[in-house]
Amino acid sequence: MSSAASPTPHAAGGPTRAVLVGVDLGGHAPFDPTLDELALLAESAGDVAVARIIARRKAPDAALFVGSGKADEIKAMVAATAAQGVIFDQALSPAQQRNLEQHLGCPVADRTSLILDIFGQRAQSHEGKLQVELARLQYMATRLVRRWSHLERQAGGIGMRGGPGEAQIELDRRMIGDRIKTVKDRLEKVKRQRGTQRKARERRGTFRVSLVGYTNAGKSTLFNALVKARSYAADQLFATLDTTTRQLWLAEAGGSVSLSDTVGFIRDLPHKLVEAFEATLQEAADADLLLHVVDAASPNLAEQMAEVERVLAEIGADTVPQVLVYNKCDLLDDAAQPRADHDEVEAHPGVRRPRVFVSARDGRGLDTLRQVIAGVVRARLNVEPVEPVTTE
Repeated sequence: MSSAASPTPHAAGGPTRAVLVGVDLGGHAPFDPTLDELALLAESAGDVAVARIIARRKAPDAALFVGSGKADEIKAMVAATAAQGVIFDQALSPAQQRNLEQHLGCPVADRTSLILDIFGQRAQSHEGKLQVELARLQYMATRLVRRWSHLERQAGGIGMRGGPGEAQIELDRRMIGDRIKTVKDRLEKVKRQRGTQRKARERRGTFRVSLVGYTNAGKSTLFNALVKARSYAADQLFATLDTTTRQLWLAEAGGSVSLSDTVGFIRDLPHKLVEAFEATLQEAADADLLLHVVDAASPNLAEQMAEVERVLAEIGADTVPQVLVYNKCDLLDDAAQPRADHDEVEAHPGVRRPRVFVSARDGRGLDTLRQVIAGVVRARLNVEPVEPVTTE
């Protein structure tokens, strides 16, 4: 379970057994009827899903999010499966989370705290750790009453007038506020450093390409295949958090471009996390070209592409030219295989984008992708095509 959900220790240090809960609130809110993505998130955090429960409501219950009847059903499922916690696919308010924990008798995490927990585990660089710490501090700041309920044993201020634990809670709130300010100041320094690096690349005339896409679309695998790098890549959500930049040689363009691998996007990515990763995501906003990597074998392809477009708009990168890269074509059935490795599609009315079908795993379509990137570079820089060198 997420550390934000105050998990209870379990035997032998094994994975936490969790019941997954999804609430269908109608067409106005995103909903995964299978809870498959939440199960992958739980697995990425080190938990194991032992049961799944779906609830349907017109609106969230103010106290328990799911209502008392469904809460009783969840409680019975927790007992029947010997689960040690419950994970909700939606964001819970501090009061809802506190009430659910009291009703169910076990820790409760929501989608936001689960994603924050994964980010906390995966961040490697100093910048990445600062970004995750900021988002988690901002999340914790809204949940001090719940997290510090044990402090009610402590007396309040002078003369016992402050109420149980009030002085300690205020102290912790002030400490978190001070820490948030410190982390923000450090991230601002990192942001200035990145700005200096970007200006240096601009002075050198470096063409900047950034990989973006839904988490687990295969960005890092594609990055490694293109530049022969050894960035961490795995078949799991948020395998990569820290931006990695390498030079990609394009023979057809007669030079190299700067290629950056960025953090993946996901549905309901916490807004505070987007804010915290502003310095990293700025790589995409400042790019000359985005390679929007898509999992061609995903049944939720359209929804995932739409979510990436939404986040790109949020960070001001929606006007950057894109090449759509349909990855994992090796997982498609024979009937679903594309007829050509390269075509064009209408992304928006009046906006057409190149589309390339590839398999980063077996190398299919990578030469075509390099040629497409080189074509964009030549068009932007008004460079004539470079003829391949032949030997007698």
